[in-house]
Amino acid sequence: MSQPTTGTTELPGLPGDTAAAFAVADIIVVVLYFAFVLAVGIWSSIRASRGTIGGYFLAGRSMTWWPIGASLMSSNVGSGLFIGLAGTGAAGGLAVGGFEWNATWALLALGWIFVPVYIAAGVVTMPEYLQKRFGGQRIQIYMSVLSLILYIFTKISTDIFSGALFIQISLGWNLYLSTVVLLAVTAVYTIAGGLTAVIYTDALQTLIMVLGALVLMFIGFEKVGWYEGLQEKYSTAIPKITVPNTTCHLPRADAFHLFRDPITGDIPWPGLIFGLSVLALWCWCTDQVIVQRSLSAKNLSHAKGGSVLGGYLKIFPMFFIVMPGMISRALYPDEVGCVDPDICKRVCGAAVGCSNIAYPKLVIELMPDGLRGLMIAVMMAALMSSLTSIFNSSSTLFVVDIWQRVRRQASEQELMVVGRVFILILVVISILWIPIIQSANSGKLFDYIQSITSYLAPPITALFILAIFCKRINEPGAFWGLMAGLAVGLVRMVMEFIYSPPSCGEEDRRPAVLKDLHYLYFALILCALAAIVTVLISLCTPPIPEEKLGSLTWWTRHRKAPAINLKNCKSEAAQISPEHLAEAAASGDTEEAAKPPCWKMVYLWFCGLPTSPTPTLSQEERAALEQTLTSIEEKPLWRIVCNANAILLLTINIFLWAYFG
Repeated sequence: MSQPTTGTTELPGLPGDTAAAFAVADIIVVVLYFAFVLAVGIWSSIRASRGTIGGYFLAGRSMTWWPIGASLMSSNVGSGLFIGLAGTGAAGGLAVGGFEWNATWALLALGWIFVPVYIAAGVVTMPEYLQKRFGGQRIQIYMSVLSLILYIFTKISTDIFSGALFIQISLGWNLYLSTVVLLAVTAVYTIAGGLTAVIYTDALQTLIMVLGALVLMFIGFEKVGWYEGLQEKYSTAIPKITVPNTTCHLPRADAFHLFRDPITGDIPWPGLIFGLSVLALWCWCTDQVIVQRSLSAKNLSHAKGGSVLGGYLKIFPMFFIVMPGMISRALYPDEVGCVDPDICKRVCGAAVGCSNIAYPKLVIELMPDGLRGLMIAVMMAALMSSLTSIFNSSSTLFVVDIWQRVRRQASEQELMVVGRVFILILVVISILWIPIIQSANSGKLFDYIQSITSYLAPPITALFILAIFCKRINEPGAFWGLMAGLAVGLVRMVMEFIYSPPSCGEEDRRPAVLKDLHYLYFALILCALAAIVTVLISLCTPPIPEEKLGSLTWWTRHRKAPAINLKNCKSEAAQISPEHLAEAAASGDTEEAAKPPCWKMVYLWFCGLPTSPTPTLSQEERAALEQTLTSIEEKPLWRIVCNANAILLLTINIFLWAYFG
């Protein structure tokens, strides 16, 4: 373990210089920024209803469209995206920006197709939706465990790694010190604030992140001579030391095109349009982290508005992340574009290449004093924001889908405490995971996220699409479809880890299924395969009775749900029902009573437990509240406004694809 650590501490050139580049103004800005973020977190958590499950996890169902849209963007654009997208842009050109533009379609599908069904069904987590739709326990437990695994191994670990890489390059600190400090601040405000804190601080961080990145983009473009200059300089950005008789050091000829050759391209165009859509639907429409944002909307129009705003925001990363990555390579070809393994090891500690440092390098070299500090603070904030949302969502999943199965009679108080303890456990796992990532091959970080996702997620996409659109699908079909998909995906994933891709100048000795089948094509095939298995097994087994599907599919979303759950009267305790949400909405107005001692008040406040007794609702009030919480009615005016905006957004999106295609 000790070798990679020593290798990476001698990072870019001399860490002494980078520390000196961090002026007093920068340090003041960083300190002020973090104080401000903590203040906002504490303010919003005092305002929020944190004492009930619906309040802590769903922000009391009170969010308007603009924080939702900003939060959709920022829980996706973590520091991993900044480092990963800019790095892949530096290495291969514009095509990786298509990953961002593809999200627009998925976001609209979220607001117009998926969220209406989720709201009508009155669910808090995605596995809970599947449980209501299919009955039984197997699918719900499988989904919860799979989501937690995906969170820990793709999202949490890569975000922490890239955030730490950023601090290390900019401040010359030790990787571990910076990570531990960062996680401590994050955990404090997640645990104390619940989702409201996350959503308010998200909105703020997105704003600053986008503005900072735009400033850097203009400075960078000015340095290279705008877009024409970038095209010219990027195509000649060749490092001084190359590996003889190879072409690795040459920038790609198709670097400025989105659509690349379907067979030889690094991101083939059918994969970018169809294969990526499978991953995008998983990420934006069925993933707890994202969907939880939309489900906290006041009503359906606000959820749609949030989707549209998120879609507009997703247009920008191409310009302020991918292109600056290319600018970084054009300006610093020897560091960012290095190919000789020994040189790369010296520059960034990874023999395979240093494209990951493209964005941090640009920030440190080009940003003026003060702004540089703000940018670092925002990158840290981006990391905290995406970690916070993941910690929060993982604890929701664990509490609702796993803990409530083990402890049927758990009180609301116990669930709140268990959720917070689980976050602490996640933090510990994440810190222990850092050395593994650090010694893992950091040059492939972004590919590692995308490819792991494309081996595990497609069966879930297939299942959700079928669950919402096809009434004939039943529990055995759904379960075995997921299992078949998982088996095939794991085989490919294990192969991927056994055979590593060749470095510059080596012959490719991997089996054809790895070498010639791009992971985006694999995602498409896997999705189709899981769908076929699901449909075939469903057709061979008895269907779910029509009357039990009320408000659970697209076709039945306006019908009221039945009182009983499928085959499942025994796990009624393991549901967060609309009643829980109703309590969350009602607990806003509580009357004064005898106050507990001060120390107890502080403890109760930190754990989000009510410091005064909560009122009980009569049967009629509860029914009325449930009605409003699961209503998908919209005012005609706002429906038209949302639809018009969505059409405009799609028009812009198609224009951009065509222009850069």
